[in-house]
Amino acid sequence: MTERIDCAVVGAGVVGLAVARALAMAGREVVVLEAEGAVGTGISSRNSEVIHAGMYYPRDSLKARLCVAGNRMVRDYAASHGVPFRMVGKLIVATDAEEERHLAAILDKARANGCGGLEAIPVAEARRMEPALNCVAALHSPDTGIIDSHALMLALQGDAEAYGAQVAFRSPVTGGRIGESGVVLEVGGAEPTSLAARTVVIAAGLAAPRVARAIGLPGVPDDYLCKGNYFTLTGRSPFARLVYPVPVSAGLGVHYTLDLAGRGRFGPDVEWVESVDYSVDSGRAASFAAAIRRYWPGLEDGRLEPAYAGIRPKIQAPGEAARDFLVAGPADHGVAGVVALLGIESPGLTACLALADLVKGLAA
Repeated sequence: MTERIDCAVVGAGVVGLAVARALAMAGREVVVLEAEGAVGTGISSRNSEVIHAGMYYPRDSLKARLCVAGNRMVRDYAASHGVPFRMVGKLIVATDAEEERHLAAILDKARANGCGGLEAIPVAEARRMEPALNCVAALHSPDTGIIDSHALMLALQGDAEAYGAQVAFRSPVTGGRIGESGVVLEVGGAEPTSLAARTVVIAAGLAAPRVARAIGLPGVPDDYLCKGNYFTLTGRSPFARLVYPVPVSAGLGVHYTLDLAGRGRFGPDVEWVESVDYSVDSGRAASFAAAIRRYWPGLEDGRLEPAYAGIRPKIQAPGEAARDFLVAGPADHGVAGVVALLGIESPGLTACLALADLVKGLAA
């Protein structure tokens, strides 16, 4: 027997939970279908936990618009819901003349995007802020911070449930079909069932393209997996704020971040992979050290230890230009009641609340 529901949100990561909250607060009946046994076990818990300011993305792109709006939204939400965060700020640094030219382009993008606070600062000022730093030019972003992503997800889940949403764990979507009055989802788990939903939002992270294809959604792009490894810094941290090099093609470079307890870490790097594997090869420490010493020459041997890895869901192949978030609604694919979020990587954490508002409008 097929049970009828109003809205199904596939995925209980930070974006799926934000969407469920927004829909529930708008008076919709919402069921969140999560394949795992807890919230945010994938992309949402395997990242740098950075509140981004929005300076890296092309003007008028979804990444730019939603990151800039989401920066303020997530900070306000965290402050009002007791979610730990700290606006530690960030330096983006160039270590040679070619990188310095890239910094100028980043500053231009930031101004075009309405990214607040970013400014070029003298090298002497950068070194006063971070005496261990090596650079020939620097940008300072006061609107960059760090946040407890798990606490954020728990707060979003709590809000969604307070407005009537239900989260069903260990409920993977295994297939489905598009019908005349909605989408029928085949849901696995201990008690497999069929759900007929008037609205379906696919916010399943790495699994989003597979789920979209499984229900017969047309126009789903090819998807690729880009692994990012992280190493922990043992001992005393050299920096009080985030330090980023000039970005590389598939990521933002091996940057320095810290958690809310003050522990330093470096990453992610770029490793294109064929399957999900979260192990970290300790042998990658040498390439990390080489990248880090460009802006921190004082890194001693033996201070990097394997920490964790994350997988970024790419909708462009290795070597191709980065693509924007793909938020595909009925006007894009022609299927009423379905919104698919594809290629939602960084700055998805920062943009989650802004993304939720966008999806709420498309799902009306």
